[in-house]
Amino acid sequence: MTIREEIEAREKEFFSPYAAFDAQSRGRDRYEEPCDIRPVYERDRDRILHCKSFRRLKHKTQVFLSPRGDHYRTRLTHTLEVAQLSRTIAKALCLNEDLADAIALGHDLGHTPFGHTGEKALNEVCEFGFSHVEQSVRTVELLENSGRGLNLTWEVRDGIRNHRTSGHPHTLEGQIVRYCDKIAYINHDIDDAERAGILTEEDIPLRYREQMGFSTRQRLNTLIHDVILNSRGKDHIEMSEKMDQLVKDMRHFMFDHVYTNSAAKGEDSKAVSMIQSLYQYYFSHPEDMSKECLYLIDQGGERKEKVVCDYIAGMTDQYSIQKFQELFIPKSWQLD
Repeated sequence: MTIREEIEAREKEFFSPYAAFDAQSRGRDRYEEPCDIRPVYERDRDRILHCKSFRRLKHKTQVFLSPRGDHYRTRLTHTLEVAQLSRTIAKALCLNEDLADAIALGHDLGHTPFGHTGEKALNEVCEFGFSHVEQSVRTVELLENSGRGLNLTWEVRDGIRNHRTSGHPHTLEGQIVRYCDKIAYINHDIDDAERAGILTEEDIPLRYREQMGFSTRQRLNTLIHDVILNSRGKDHIEMSEKMDQLVKDMRHFMFDHVYTNSAAKGEDSKAVSMIQSLYQYYFSHPEDMSKECLYLIDQGGERKEKVVCDYIAGMTDQYSIQKFQELFIPKSWQLD
C-alpha cells in the first residue's frame, strides 16, 4: 500500500460522511497516474501554489490601488487569509482541508491588475464581457503551462467557479470557501481602511460591533464560530440567520463608505481608462503580446478578444502601468 492509499484509508475513518473524499474525486480532464504520496486535492493545492499566476497575486490590488505602505493587503495576502479561515472551518467539521485549501488558493488567480476596478474595465470594453471568476477557471484549465493548464480535479475547479455569493459549490469544502471569501475581505478591508484613516472603529455602526465584536480579531472569531456551530453534522454549510444578515449589512456599509465613495478610490477612473487603452492597443496590435498569446490565437483557435483579456488580466499593477507608459507616454528626445 502506498502512502497516498494509507492517507485515503485514514480519511474514511476520520472524515465526516459529507466530506469530499480524495479517492472519490470525479477526476481530471486528462488522466494522470496517481502520486504515490499525495492524494489528488493535496496535489492540486501544490500545483496552484507553484504556478506563475499565484506568484503574481502579490503585486495585484486588493482594495487600495498600489498603496504606499507595507501592511496593506494585496490579492495574495487576501488569498492566504481565505485559505487559513477555510482550513480552520474544514478541520473543525472533519472535512477535506486540502480541498478547501486548494479552492481558496486558486479562487482569485484570474483577477486583473487593480482588482475589481480592472475587472470592470475589461467587462465594459470586451464584447464577451469579463469575470474574474471565469478567468480564474480559464487560468487553471488553459492558460498555465503554456496552454496546457494545471489539469486540476473537477471539485477544485467547481469550487473556484462558484466562490462568489451567487455561486452554488457542489462540495461542502467549496461552500466553506464561498463564505470565507466574504468573511475575510469584509474584515480585512475594514482593517486596511482604518489603517488608511478612511474609517475609525467608531464609524462602524454600533449594532454591528455589539453583535460581532469590537475589533477585526473579535469579528473574525465570532463569524468563524458561527459557521462551524451552524454547520456541524449537516450536509451543507451555513451561518445563523442573524450573522448572515449582519455580514450582508456590513458589506453594504463597506460599499457605501470604502469601496465606492472613499478617497482611496479616487484613482479608479484613471485605472479604468488605462486598462481599456491597453485593451484597444493590443486588440489592434496582437503581435505585441506574448508568444503564448499568439499561439492561442493562431493555433489554439481562441478569439482574439478573449486572449487580449488573458494578456491584460495576467499583468500586475506595476507591469500594466509600465506597459501603458511605454505605449502612450512620450519619451524625452535625446541624441545618441
